[in-house]
Amino acid sequence: MSIVTLQSVFVGLDYHAESVQVCVLAPDGKLLVNRSCPNDWRAVQRAVQEKCGAGATVHAAIESCCGAADLADELIAQAHWSVDLAHPGYVARIKQSPDKTDYSDARLLADLERVGYLPRVWLAPEEVRELRRLVRYRQSLTKERKNLKLQIGASLREARQKSPAEHHAWTKAWLTWLQETAVLGPNARLIVNLRLKRLASLAEEIRAVERLLAEQTQPDPLVQKLLTLPGIGLVTAATLRAEIGRFDRFRSGKQLARFCGLTPRNASSGQRQADAGLVRAGNPQLRTVLVEAAHRLMRYDERWTAFAARLSRRGKPTSVTIAAVANRWMRWLFHQMQPGQLAA
Repeated sequence: MSIVTLQSVFVGLDYHAESVQVCVLAPDGKLLVNRSCPNDWRAVQRAVQEKCGAGATVHAAIESCCGAADLADELIAQAHWSVDLAHPGYVARIKQSPDKTDYSDARLLADLERVGYLPRVWLAPEEVRELRRLVRYRQSLTKERKNLKLQIGASLREARQKSPAEHHAWTKAWLTWLQETAVLGPNARLIVNLRLKRLASLAEEIRAVERLLAEQTQPDPLVQKLLTLPGIGLVTAATLRAEIGRFDRFRSGKQLARFCGLTPRNASSGQRQADAGLVRAGNPQLRTVLVEAAHRLMRYDERWTAFAARLSRRGKPTSVTIAAVANRWMRWLFHQMQPGQLAA
């Protein structure tokens, strides 16, 4: 096999659990190789070196997906490649053909990297990805807890059972009424008891995860700075660290707020000027955490209480006011979380 000697090559990697499609392009766009190899950084490196030699500078692109960041890390650390993660949604929009093959996908990634049009996303370091796994696991537990509570409520409505007016839902008094007084059929009672048992187990799991979050974020200066802010607790701080990572990777607070899905979405056309709610972008769980934080900021921080009051006097709906507080707070936070501010 002949080896092409080049100073630099551009590589597109179409990632799969068992294999990786490797496409190598020369700087002029000439196809050098496009084949599948095992999902291992050594095999991927060998597929490129067999055609281009060991001296070429490699600029690679891989779509962001489950497992892709780990492979990218290995290629950066072990093979000394320059690797960019690509946004899969934007890459799909760039394709001009409805057909999808590993061959064409890998070539498109290589070509976008070559011409500088690759829609890049941030490659989070391993410690941030590990924190992200823990934060998202807690989110899955809280989602399961919420669903169980809704299901128990549905069982009560189906049995036409109403708690006494003085008992608020999920207080100790309400739980005592549910377990001892509420009239349920035998199967409904069995199901409710099993769900209550699972809720107790979930509460233990959530507390264990939160202890791990506190332990793992204790040496993190960014998290510790967030914890000093009014209305910000461990879960909010850890979520911001896990999902945003570095605040200085954004150019402005406005860009950060848009990444978090907190900016209004413009729906203007011709003479019609209108907004259409918040932009459909970012991690939904991150936006949920920030909206919850905005509720607390409006109660405990005088600055944001006054800002919310001004919006309310102008007739803004409560939902719009809360979103505006979250938006403005993130734009303010961008400046507070820069490296120079953290050192201070």
